[in-house]
Amino acid sequence: MRLGKTNLEVNKNGFGALPIQRCNMDEAVEILKKAYDNGINFYDTAHFYSDSEEKMGNAFEDIPRENIYLASKTGAETPQDFWSDLKTSLKSLKTDYLDLYQFHNISFVPKEDDELFHAMLEAKEKGMIRHIGITTHKITFAHDSIESGLYETLQYPFSYLSGDEEIELVKKCEKFDVGFIAMKAMGGGLINNSKASFAFLNQFDNVLPIWGIQKISELDEFLSYDENTVLDDDLKSSIESDKKELGENFCRGCGYCMPCPEEINISLCARMSLWIRRFPAEPYLTEEYQEMMNQTLNCMECYACVDNCPYELDIPELLKENYEDFQNVLSGKTKV
Repeated sequence: MRLGKTNLEVNKNGFGALPIQRCNMDEAVEILKKAYDNGINFYDTAHFYSDSEEKMGNAFEDIPRENIYLASKTGAETPQDFWSDLKTSLKSLKTDYLDLYQFHNISFVPKEDDELFHAMLEAKEKGMIRHIGITTHKITFAHDSIESGLYETLQYPFSYLSGDEEIELVKKCEKFDVGFIAMKAMGGGLINNSKASFAFLNQFDNVLPIWGIQKISELDEFLSYDENTVLDDDLKSSIESDKKELGENFCRGCGYCMPCPEEINISLCARMSLWIRRFPAEPYLTEEYQEMMNQTLNCMECYACVDNCPYELDIPELLKENYEDFQNVLSGKTKV
């Protein structure tokens, strides 16, 4: 597919490299090399993803640079931090340039007269980056960035759990010729039907999903799908079942609500009820997880997490509901 006005021709399977920070170096290199050998040519990482960039650099250092597209991100909000992040990313990735560099979910949309955007333009003029993008979880920011005309790509959460608002955003990107990169295409880990996910996103010619992959088996699943993987009645039924179970008021696990002043692991605790229903419950009923869930009782309802949540969820209420459900499963009152 063509990634909007960048004119990059990319494989419909994009590689999201956040999860490989959980692999050791040899495992990560093996996964990345297999992805490349099987035609995946777009790889998305970030300075913020610990050693993800370093692992990609080691995997691809002997591959002809023109055969692969490397995208990274910076959360910098000052020019000084911007240049520091960019130079670190280039060094870690063992490359002279990035095909795409993105502002990483920062607290505003840099505009033409901002010194931060001037730094991005300067990096492009120097050949250190080739295209400019932005990532966000806030739909108002997404619309602002598209309408500004400054960004060649938008990275935004999009999956079969998304609603009409997100589908309209995809259509708007197509109208403005902005490449749409779909993050959290597996619903932040809550979707367990990769075929349905691929088939859903395959309907949109201008959407590039970046699958978060940390196992060879996961990679093999996505490599098994192609343009002939379409939504049949069984897949549609599976999607409708998931949407009914999850609804709209669920935590996507983006983590922007954290850190919590009471050290509550919100992104796990606010989703625990879904985890123990959609996956084998036993691994989540250990003493470690019990202690983690008990920590939610310390919530002061300061609502700092709510202020930071891109989806405007009532997080204190979600924590209460998940704690109660977890205890019922733990005690045997509720069977899963």
